[in-house]
Amino acid sequence: MSVSIRETALRTIRLEAESVSNLADFIDDRFEKTVQAIHSAGGRLVVSGIGKSAVVAQKIVATLNSTGTPSLFMHAADAIHGDLGMIQQDDAVLIISKSGESPEIKVLVPLIKNFGNPLIGMVGSIDSFLAKNSDHVLNTTVSQEACTNNLAPTSSTTAQMVMGDALAVCLMELNGFTGDDFAKFHPGGMLGKKLYLRVKDLCANNQKPAVKTSASLREIIVEISEKRMGATAVLNDQDGVVGIITDGDLRRMLENGENLNTITAKDIYSPTAKTIEPEALAVDALDLLRKNDISQLIVTQGSAYAGMLHLHDLVREGIV
Repeated sequence: MSVSIRETALRTIRLEAESVSNLADFIDDRFEKTVQAIHSAGGRLVVSGIGKSAVVAQKIVATLNSTGTPSLFMHAADAIHGDLGMIQQDDAVLIISKSGESPEIKVLVPLIKNFGNPLIGMVGSIDSFLAKNSDHVLNTTVSQEACTNNLAPTSSTTAQMVMGDALAVCLMELNGFTGDDFAKFHPGGMLGKKLYLRVKDLCANNQKPAVKTSASLREIIVEISEKRMGATAVLNDQDGVVGIITDGDLRRMLENGENLNTITAKDIYSPTAKTIEPEALAVDALDLLRKNDISQLIVTQGSAYAGMLHLHDLVREGIV
């Protein structure tokens, strides 16, 4: 039984992967003209469908909206019972259908044509009613559904989803949609934090451990212990950052058997301390910590010492 289940799962993945791969043959001049038509329409993209295609349409709308192309979903069955009123003059309309022959689609298409809005058909049969009556066609033809009976929408809906992603990404680039724009639309959850949370937000309430280069070993230990950051910045007489001393540096110094009575900060500190600006993104700070296999970053505003960021700050906010 387990072998049969495994074989069925692998067959499903293989068929759907082939369906996606074959979409590359349909990215041609017609695809480019379709993207340009949506981009130049000036309004929103109204996406419609029936059955499983309607579910795909809702996902595509969500992706478009989050990547800078204003869109809305209109169920094909509800459209002819009042929802056509959501279509505005400058909108383009995308109808998704595998067969392109559904009764609801055949009723809806002429109505949209009468409105004069650009009509795009995402369809699995280029000889269908929808394809022949659309201004532009996105071809999502598949050779076989992954369903054992070749009936349930599986490969075809996967192809529709991927074609929708290709459409969304192309429009995103045409619109000049940036990471900052993306952050505006995703303020919630971990994704939002990674896009907008900055170093200054994380270290604002942290202690700012600091000693001068002439500080004694006792002063260094007290500063690290009291400020609870696991390290201290080392400053010159002009309060400029010259390095860092971590609790690891102290342990290594003790292991070397140094004369503890004469040691000062200048004998211990690492002059290659990693620094970061307050306005830097928290994810950039995480990347710097990981690349250098360290736990603290010194925060500097220009040449001035502004504080310290610890790996635990990122863990606390769920960035790690």
